[in-house]
Amino acid sequence: MSIRIGILGFAHGHVNLYCNEWRDNPGLSVSVTAGWDHDADRLDQSVKTYHFSPYATPTALLSESGVEAVVIAAETSLHAELVEQAAAAGKAIVLQKPMALTLAEADRIVAAVHQHNVPFSMAWQMRVDPQNIQIKELLSSGRFGKVFMVRRRHALNTHEWPTFTSLWHTKPELNRDIWADDAAHAIDFIYWLFGAPETVTAEIDSLFDPRVPMDNGIAVYRYPGGPIAEVVCSFTCAAAENTVEIIAEKGSIIQNYGDVPSCNVPRPENAPGLKWYMSADKQWTYSQIPSPAHHSQRIAGLAKPIAEFLAGRRPPIATAEEGRTVLRMTLACYVSVREGRRVRIDDPAVERV
Repeated sequence: MSIRIGILGFAHGHVNLYCNEWRDNPGLSVSVTAGWDHDADRLDQSVKTYHFSPYATPTALLSESGVEAVVIAAETSLHAELVEQAAAAGKAIVLQKPMALTLAEADRIVAAVHQHNVPFSMAWQMRVDPQNIQIKELLSSGRFGKVFMVRRRHALNTHEWPTFTSLWHTKPELNRDIWADDAAHAIDFIYWLFGAPETVTAEIDSLFDPRVPMDNGIAVYRYPGGPIAEVVCSFTCAAAENTVEIIAEKGSIIQNYGDVPSCNVPRPENAPGLKWYMSADKQWTYSQIPSPAHHSQRIAGLAKPIAEFLAGRRPPIATAEEGRTVLRMTLACYVSVREGRRVRIDDPAVERV
């Protein structure tokens, strides 16, 4: 029996890749049976593609007893309201990133999930990427000893996308800016590996087109006693290669081809995506997990874990509380930029961003 789900908003394009996987792979046992979007054209196109029943309002969709779960992929500004409605209706919820525009909105999401005791998961693709899982396993094994430094580079080439400046992603009232929208991936990756840091120091600026604010930035997160973790994001990046560097007591871990600019451009034939060096071995070991040919495959890779979560076969990819912590880590960067200082993640100023 397939799990019957509804889609609340098709603004975030990742949801289309999930829908493609569920449609084309019946073994995942997910059927998209309902959908809503405030954008009539977007809804109409999605209906033609996925053949679900359209609804005029979220309330109408959520009132359907046959809809067991929802994926919320509307604009970020609508997340809190839609989660509250879905939770009150008793639906399982999968929420697209970023969690919300503000911590106050994130608090509303966490409160709704707890009040109505509904299954909830954030949709973070980096947490289910097979190479990233292997990185986490390597670190958890203890073989590398103390971790000193971590660097995660995550980028897009939005300056080459002809229509990006007109999309909702660039509208502060809908999505804040591109740093909050997409650097959140790399920030969650750091949190997933090491937990919440103590402080952050950040430099983020608008360097190319003012219509796409905060398009380049670096955030340095400090953990007491280490590691020092660096998130480096450029959304004006045409090509790249290295995405993860981990420097540890007994060796190093390197990952290449882990984001759009590095995955979607030519690379040497059979180039390893993930490798590690142990000082005791004095040689590189290459992962047998291949790098996807296109970054869209990583995004589509979330469809199966989401299906497993909705079926109760795995825990959430990330809980509501984890989503709120990652948003706090992200928003703390803005305080650092605005005030030119190192900022504690629990600084009250973060709640006013």
